[in-house]
Amino acid sequence: MDPEKVGKFIKKIRKENNLTQKELGDKYYVTYQAVSKWENGINLPEVSLIRQMSKDFNVSIEDILDGEINNKKKKKKIWGFIIVFLIITFSLFFLFKDNNSDSFEFKTLSTSCQDFNVTGSLAYDRDKSSIYISHINYCGGNDTIMYKEIECNLYEKDGNILNKISTCKNDNSNIKLEEFLKNVSLNIDNYSKTCKNYTDDSLLLEVNATDYTNKTTTYKIPLKLNDNCQK
Repeated sequence: MDPEKVGKFIKKIRKENNLTQKELGDKYYVTYQAVSKWENGINLPEVSLIRQMSKDFNVSIEDILDGEINNKKKKKKIWGFIIVFLIITFSLFFLFKDNNSDSFEFKTLSTSCQDFNVTGSLAYDRDKSSIYISHINYCGGNDTIMYKEIECNLYEKDGNILNKISTCKNDNSNIKLEEFLKNVSLNIDNYSKTCKNYTDDSLLLEVNATDYTNKTTTYKIPLKLNDNCQK
């Protein structure tokens, strides 16, 4: 989910319906400043407002979150990832909003690793930040191996030292890598670094897959922000 694309889509809907930012804000009982933040990709509307926009302007929730009209039928598992991502993102939003609603922002996390696609976000204000990774997709080929154990670890890099901050394992043996990853999500509520201290080599996702010959294949996936933090 790209906040800027979502914002541009909301702006497109508003203009197509001949509404000013104030008129759209009045419709949903928010200020025009809030609408401006939506359209500039700084904040997103609350879940209830996105649902109402979907009904009012005859577009799907999925189209709003994708930032474009997509007439192709989405796979159910992709929609599930988006729903989970949305719920956690807005949970983080309300956590920060209780302290200072205007200070909360978030950046998209992705990876430069060619074998994996990652969807995630770094939510932050001046004092704290939280990390959420909702979707890890292996695209390095057709891995048909059945593994007896798969583990993923999220590390924070401090110089040459790796500090594990989150982990996940498969509940059942005899599982393929893609099947395991499609159900993986990581949520770190109290990340020690604020956004301004984050660098492109601060986070590393590692996946270890062990087959029935006890051979372990390790994938190292560096994570990066979509742009630099300004605070």
